[in-house]
Amino acid sequence: MLIASYNPSGMGDNLIVLTNQSTNFNVNHAGDVVQFIGDNDELIGYNFINISQSLDLSNVSGQVFLSSEQVEKLNTLIKKAGFTQELVIDDEPKFVVGYVEKAEPHPDSDHLQVTTTVVDNDERVQIVSGSPNMQQGIKVVVAKVGAMMPSGLIIWPGELRGVSSDGMIVSGRELRLPNAPQVPGALILPDDFAPVGTPFDVNSTAAQSLFK
Repeated sequence: MLIASYNPSGMGDNLIVLTNQSTNFNVNHAGDVVQFIGDNDELIGYNFINISQSLDLSNVSGQVFLSSEQVEKLNTLIKKAGFTQELVIDDEPKFVVGYVEKAEPHPDSDHLQVTTTVVDNDERVQIVSGSPNMQQGIKVVVAKVGAMMPSGLIIWPGELRGVSSDGMIVSGRELRLPNAPQVPGALILPDDFAPVGTPFDVNSTAAQSLFK
């Protein structure tokens, strides 16, 4: 997993890279590189200070989709700072067209449903959803574990009322699509929108025209 963000107006000239989720970690600082390390030497991420001296991110504000060349440059900075745990590129799509194969009532909730949802590579994931229009047999947009929502929210593995949930079935409002209804509810895609597993690009013409 590799989640990078750059927000110069809010965070200065700092690139934040996360590789894992943890609330308990130690911080190691060497030069312009800050390492966050969890239990058992598990890498949580890095903060690269004055990153514009190494990478051109002048047209970026928000999530950064790092190329292999950029990851290589970051690893060079990591080595120069004396750290040994390098970054590994993650170019797997995090927003995909999904298919709700099964939707069952949550055992401890009167409004949540536990879904079995097909994503890319014919993988099935369990996602707990509170969308009032959730049902079996619909095409949806899935934010997989490791996705960053337009709001900045990162999708991590989690639980809802004791049931594990790996991902999020999202709404047009949460994706900030033009003219999306500003009410709760999963974005149900037309059957002919795209095959299950197709990456969903919020900026594509097809996505932008869903609510016209």
